[in-house]
Amino acid sequence: MFKQIIQKQLEKHVQKYFQKHPEVKLVAVGGSVGKTSSKTAIATVLSRQLRVRMAEGNLNTHMSVPLAILGIDYPENIRSISSWLAVFRAARKRIHDPTDVDVIVQELGTDRIGEMAHFGTYLSPDIGVVTAVVPEHMEYFKTLDTVAEEEMSLANYSKKALLNRDMIDTKYAKDLTNAQMATYGRTSAAEYRIETEDFSLDYGFKTNLFAPNFAEAVPAYVRVVGEHSLLPVTAALAVAVELGLDQANIVDGIEDIEPVKGRMNVLRGVKHSVLIDDSYNSSPDSAAAALQTLYSMDAPQLIALLGSMNELGDMSEHAHTALGELCDASLLAWVVTVGEEAEKYIAPAAKARGCQVKSFSNAIDAGAFINSVIEENAVVLAKGSQGGIYLEEALKILLHETHDDHELVRQSESWQKIKQDFFSKI
Repeated sequence: MFKQIIQKQLEKHVQKYFQKHPEVKLVAVGGSVGKTSSKTAIATVLSRQLRVRMAEGNLNTHMSVPLAILGIDYPENIRSISSWLAVFRAARKRIHDPTDVDVIVQELGTDRIGEMAHFGTYLSPDIGVVTAVVPEHMEYFKTLDTVAEEEMSLANYSKKALLNRDMIDTKYAKDLTNAQMATYGRTSAAEYRIETEDFSLDYGFKTNLFAPNFAEAVPAYVRVVGEHSLLPVTAALAVAVELGLDQANIVDGIEDIEPVKGRMNVLRGVKHSVLIDDSYNSSPDSAAAALQTLYSMDAPQLIALLGSMNELGDMSEHAHTALGELCDASLLAWVVTVGEEAEKYIAPAAKARGCQVKSFSNAIDAGAFINSVIEENAVVLAKGSQGGIYLEEALKILLHETHDDHELVRQSESWQKIKQDFFSKI
């Protein structure tokens, strides 16, 4: 009851903030995957011309979203009445003071039916970006139709919706009631798109940007890895155009974009290897895309480090088996798995494809094994879910310099404590 009262008050303060400052635009980002990368890319581009507020990390729950929007830190002691009173004082000050931002970019998350719709009871985003409708939290949602209904609700309570045409099936247009919408993606049918000309690990993609108000294709370099990593950048292009940024600032902003930690982030490894760190989380679609990116690398040795994909419910066996079946023995030197579901389903499917496979119960042992077999100039992909997998700890062993561990995800003191407790029990 205490939490519900606090949440309700926070939501009221957010409503008052936008009533007092109607000039402040709100860009809300939802979807099954790619929310944080899209949020960060959007904020990076908008920052070229506008004052932007964006909370670091994935503060996307009903308690954290209002605080992130208002730019107020989450209290350390959430059970302390005095701490929450201090929060509300800060919120009132934020409401009454002159605004310090032009636009707020906020991620919205859901793992239960109705959570995304609830945000619409107190938020009316100027732009709602839906990044994807793919399997997520399937132990609760059960069907992809339910996922679509949940995620598309953001599009419906936003003033303008931007939908990822590549990762939202057109059949889910039935869930869309908002006529004010546009699409982005790699397909030529999308109003906003980015086409690639060339790729190098040194400079990323050489691309051309397309938008309805561009007289012709606009060249830009995009420093990301994997063509699926261009989708958050395309979302940023779309939002920037919709908010009226000039073309030069859009290009400069896009060329400023860098991968988020743990999301297709390229790191230097031992023996002059390249580590593709996609360890933040994993889902069937994102894991398949990451594996295809690994296959595109020209290297003497390719190693796929694949962790279990959590929260898939009844579709877990099928999804893990399908990922294992994507493992190509003609391209991969090793498939290394971490976690029970990965060992049970990815490993045998990869073996059936002729791959060399080694399975481990924890990331530290997996990292030590890869360190023993890695060759000069190899490329290693790390892709797995968060809870109980933590593939960043395998990469920590493979880094060229130990002090580069600040480039890895979940390295804060609180996360280190969680992981220390986890690994000590294995």
